[in-house]
Amino acid sequence: MRLQKYNTFEALLVSDTFENLTFSCFPLQHPAPPQTSPAGSPAGRAAPVPSPSCAAVAFRSLLAADLRFSRQLGVCAGERSAWGSARPLLRLLEVSGHGVPWLAGTLYGLGRSESPAGREVLLNLLFALVLDLVLVAMVKGLVRRRRPTHNKMDMFVTISVDKYSFPSGHATRAAMVCRFVLHHLVLAIPLRVLVVLWAIIVGISRVMLGRHNVSDVAFGFIMGYMQYNVVKYFWLSPLSAPALFAVWNQWNQ
Repeated sequence: MRLQKYNTFEALLVSDTFENLTFSCFPLQHPAPPQTSPAGSPAGRAAPVPSPSCAAVAFRSLLAADLRFSRQLGVCAGERSAWGSARPLLRLLEVSGHGVPWLAGTLYGLGRSESPAGREVLLNLLFALVLDLVLVAMVKGLVRRRRPTHNKMDMFVTISVDKYSFPSGHATRAAMVCRFVLHHLVLAIPLRVLVVLWAIIVGISRVMLGRHNVSDVAFGFIMGYMQYNVVKYFWLSPLSAPALFAVWNQWNQ
């Protein structure tokens, strides 16, 4: 009789331990609330309090590391920061990756170009820049991640979604323009290296200025790299969009 009671107690103990261990790392369906007596005390054994899943703990740890690392790298976030004297130079880099100068320069080039091949490349660059602005605005509006607390809101030409930081529009644009230029312009090797370095430095400067977290820039690089694939797939040419090129040629005459 004693042996039977011991085995029953041991089975309950093992079952309860396994349930808690499984629930903490691989949460199953949430258990039903326990039945309570009129006095308010549980009628049966109280359900264990669910612990955060392993994925949630890992995500929170990575997020905390991202915020801490980004703050440490924000050495030009203000004039009194560690490298505050370099802030004006990084703000020039900020303008070089902004959408407004790129859109204005592309439109100017389209108006001045007399080469059909050149107009085709510039028209697709304009399409790529507009696509980048739309996609980044959509993702920022969906994620709504606030900019770092140490950021100083003195950015060049902003709109409503620019109060959000994920992803970095400068990083997406730099990565996409870098791929575009390397694929469609014939450049010497030193110039190609400079284009790649420009894209990387623009992304790093966003963290140093305190505009973005590291994850914002990293995702922005990936997103911009993939955006060029979309532009390449929907490449505009006299064969794929004859009406568009006909209107453009008449407007230039």
